[in-house]
Amino acid sequence: MAAGAGPVVRCSLLQRRPLRCGPGLRPVPGGEASLRLCSTRVAQEGINKPVIDRIIRVDHAGEYGANRIYAGQMAVLGRSSVGPVIQQMWDQEKDHLKKFNELMVAYRVRPTVLLPFWNVAGFVLGAGSALLGKKGAMACTVAVEESISEHYNNQIRTLIEEDPEKYKELLLVIKQFRDDEQEHHDIGLEHDAEATPAYSVLKTAIQLGCKAAIFLSERI
Repeated sequence: MAAGAGPVVRCSLLQRRPLRCGPGLRPVPGGEASLRLCSTRVAQEGINKPVIDRIIRVDHAGEYGANRIYAGQMAVLGRSSVGPVIQQMWDQEKDHLKKFNELMVAYRVRPTVLLPFWNVAGFVLGAGSALLGKKGAMACTVAVEESISEHYNNQIRTLIEEDPEKYKELLLVIKQFRDDEQEHHDIGLEHDAEATPAYSVLKTAIQLGCKAAIFLSERI
């Protein structure tokens, strides 16, 4: 392949998977599907490796952390009326993490060294917010998912500025996941996140933590 050519992926990464029906969750028409990476390796010629490494590393860390947050929430609220809603959002985050595990291999990206820390911190945040009650858990979801959605939007702009055709497949993945995170955010609002005591303070504190996590995971 000539230098400057884009990554080789032999079929579309994007096959939409519906949300399961439940309170606040809306199915996507078209039946069961998934995001799928068809080749285990992506040609490295012509890609901006530092940019792609940074994007995939931090997104993998973010999805890993999100999984731990939902695990913590389920440990506290799994048997409550809001448990099925949290479980359905967690199931979607599991799919996101699986996809980024595949992308780590495909683009030959190393994970952040901070994964053991995010493992503990994510669970503590999830369980701690859930101990505030159902509204507290949803407030955490709103704060985290808003931060992630904004972060994904920044990455989309970066990839479009780089070369939207060259990174088309990766853009499709990130756009879908951005939409999923935005839906989780909206579900949190529908379940009275803003009625949490000291909601603004809690939201600001969590989002400051998210920004720090993004900054560190991109770099180490």
